[in-house]
Formats: sequence, C-alpha cells, structure tokens
Amino acid sequence: MTATALTQRPAPAVAATGTRNSWAAVLALAAFEARRLFLRLPVLLAFALHAAWIVWRTLRPADDYPVLQDADRATQGGPLLVGLAVLLCADQAVLRSTRRDTERHFAVLALGVWRRTAAHALSVVPLALLTAVAVTAQFTWEALKSGAVGRGSVAELLTGPLVVLLFGAVGVLLARLVTSAVAAPLLVVVFLLLFVGGAFPYSGQETGFLWLDPVVATSGAHPYPSDLLGRPAGWHALYLAGLALTVALLAVLVSGGRRSRAVQAAFAGALALAVLGGVVQTGGVPARTVAARTRASVAPEKVQPCVRHGQVRYCAFAEWLPRVDGWARVADRVQALAGGPARGRDLLVRQRVDVRGGLTGDAALAPSTRPGQVTVGTSWGGNRVPEFSTAVAGVLVAGDEKAASVVCDGRMVTVMWLSLAWQSDPESALRGVRLDDSLTGSAIVVSRTEPLLMTAGQTKVVRALFGRPFYGVAARVKAHWAELTAPGVTTARAAELLGVRASVGADRCAE
Repeated sequence: MTATALTQRPAPAVAATGTRNSWAAVLALAAFEARRLFLRLPVLLAFALHAAWIVWRTLRPADDYPVLQDADRATQGGPLLVGLAVLLCADQAVLRSTRRDTERHFAVLALGVWRRTAAHALSVVPLALLTAVAVTAQFTWEALKSGAVGRGSVAELLTGPLVVLLFGAVGVLLARLVTSAVAAPLLVVVFLLLFVGGAFPYSGQETGFLWLDPVVATSGAHPYPSDLLGRPAGWHALYLAGLALTVALLAVLVSGGRRSRAVQAAFAGALALAVLGGVVQTGGVPARTVAARTRASVAPEKVQPCVRHGQVRYCAFAEWLPRVDGWARVADRVQALAGGPARGRDLLVRQRVDVRGGLTGDAALAPSTRPGQVTVGTSWGGNRVPEFSTAVAGVLVAGDEKAASVVCDGRMVTVMWLSLAWQSDPESALRGVRLDDSLTGSAIVVSRTEPLLMTAGQTKVVRALFGRPFYGVAARVKAHWAELTAPGVTTARAAELLGVRASVGADRCAE
C-alpha cells in the first residue's frame, strides 16, 4: 500500500510540471513571433503611416480647437491599416512551417499544433498594445491643446487596439482554415473594397447592423455635446473584445485544441461576450438620449449655462464654456467698429445645434427672429471665425438673424467690413467665408444659419475698403452709420459714403 502510494503520488506533479513547461513554451514562442511580426515590412510600413497620419492630423491649424468626444473617434481610422497589415503577416507567420516544409519537424515536438496556434494568436497582443500607445499619444496630444473642449471616452479609444487584435486573430484562423498564401491578401482587398472604398453602403443610421462593423463613424459635419451622442461605445468595445477572443480560440479549436476543456470553456465565454455586446449595441439610440437631443435642439436655453462679457451674454453647452473668451474677443472687435446705438447694444450669443435627425445631419439652422441674438456653432478656428464675426455684424446692422439673411442692398458692404476689416488678413478671411473661395464676382457667404449673398459690386467695394486706411474707414462708418444701415440703401450710395469710387451695378440678390 505504501509502495503503491509512493509510485502514484509523483504523477500529478509531473503532469503539472509538463503543463507549466508547455505554457512557458507557448509564451516564449509568442514573444518570438511577436518580434518577427513587428519586423515585417508591411507592419513597419503600417505603423510608420499611422504615426505620420497622427502627426499630420494633430499639427493642422484647423485642429487647434479639438472637441474631445470627436477626437477619441478620430483615433479609430489609423489602426484599420495596422490591423490589415497584422492580418496579412499573422497569416503568413502561421503558414511559414507549411510553406518551408518544416511542419513535419514540429510534429515531433511536445508543443502541439493547437498550442503553437495559441502562441501565434498571443503574438498579436504586443502589436495591439503598441497601437494603444499610439492611440493614447494621439488623443493626449489633442487634449493638451489650449483650445480643447469636451471629454473623451475610454471605450472609444479601445476600439483601435481591439480592431488590431481582431484582425490578427482573423489572420491566424484563416491560416488554419485555408493553407493558400493568397487567401489573406484577397481578404484584405475585399475588406478595402467593402469598408474603405465605399462599396459597402452606409446609410448614416445609428441602429441595426451598422454596429457590427469594426469601426463605426456616425459623426457629422459638426461636433455635438457628449451626452447627445448616444453611441454604445462600451458595448461595442465588449463586442470587439469578445469577437477577437472568439476568433482566436476558434483557431485553437480547429487546430486540435477541442480536446482541452479549458479552451472549450474559454471559447463559450468569449462567444457569449461577443453575442451580448453585439445584441445590446444594435438596440438603437436610448430614449433618454432622443429626449435630450430634442430638448437641446428645440429649447437650448433649458440646458445651457450663461456668462456675461461686457455687453454680451454668452449661452453655451457646458462643455463649450471655455470657448467663451475666444467668442468674446471676436464679438467685441466687431461691436467696437459699429456706430450709433449698435455700439452699445446688448447682444445674446447662443450656441445652437439641431440633432433631432441624428448625428450625420448638416442642415442649416433656422435664423433667429429674436432681436440681438447671434448663433454660434460647436466648431471653431479657421473659417468658423469669420463666419461668426459675419453673424455678429449682420445682427448689429439688420437687428436680427432673420432680417440679416435677406439683406440684398448696400448694407451688405457694412456687414462684411465690420466682420472682416479688423482681422489680420481681411482678404483671406473674405475668401474663407465665401462658399466658392473667390475674391471677385457674386458669391454665397456661409453661415451657421441661412447664408448671405454678396453681389459682384459689393465684393468690389469691400475689397477696396480693405485697401484704404483702417481708421479712416472706421470713422466714416461711424459717422454715416444711420444711412449705411438703413433698409434700401444702395451699394453705390454706401460706396460713396465710404469714399470708394467704383462701378457697382444694380443690387440684386443673385447674379
């Protein structure tokens, strides 16, 4: 009895030691394969392009005022390229033994096929972590800019690294299912055609199967408050993580790991996570988010705090309050050039959005009929500055946004001079605020509400004023304010009052 016990007791220890050694070998092989993956030319090139894209995007002057709930989603495009490169190289790494006819040598080792498959799946993890570092650096760079507002989402930032993890797992599974070396390149081409090249139709909706895509871009032309987004980013991250684990474990199962109860249990758990995340994320925009969108669109005064700077009260969504100082500098410069009662007039600058139709809408807002109210959008910097200054000037001249949107006479000269003359490069600002980027002829002047219209004659007069001494023109504007802002004043009369001799033609809204 004692002899039997002595001969039987070491067996579990030997088995446990063998298991530990096997998994140590798996991790060692995973580290080796990860190093080889990173040194592959497609992966190096993908990471280099990703880094270059991050630098180019974050150094653009138009990106000096990022909105962080958009900046986190902007990190998701670059990892797609990295993921495709990892898919291709992971597939080739698994097929290496078949391609070089060394599989028969591996067959005599204690490390079975399914454990080697697990090592290949694990080799993708360091590349996903490196992608996470790049994503974090990109978002941090944006968040540290002085003009940044809003708040980002960790779940949105996880999407990029999880996509790399998923694509790498797909490459490993594909190699175990199809031994052809052309399968992975063909899959990459199909993905590029369907999701990047636009062959896969995108309806712009926020529900349904759209969220089964790896990356979902439901942003529109303008940023929106974070509590109005309604994106199931957390569930999507769970879906991607579960799907990546499911694919990796499926590759292990088809390689012979089906005999391991631990692998079977892990596969079942990963599949449950993927299904849970996938089902919940397709449930549509929550009812409370729909109600919040309607309230913010129809009655923003109920959700916006207000602050006063001088004669102007600024009401904005809480995340945009740090931008008030920038708006105030523009509004003060414009109002300082006005004459008559407009110079001392109280104004209300209100931030407005219309997100009732979803995040992808880009319809112009209806101009306000409230006297003295000016609309400001959620974007800032670049052409948005002269766009806002033109809105302020229009209200100072016409009284309200609705009246300013239908100005067809010589008052347009006063509006555009007030809006642009104080800026460092008025002609560049004029070009930026015109829809066709022109400096001659008639044009549409862009606005967050209804656009304004400039005739060729008005354009000629405004440009002539830019070439004259600033303070001399400012004195004439204030001296003749009443006539310059009177409805019906002609462009020819406005030019005469401001000391410009030019052939301006008739005042027509369209030429």
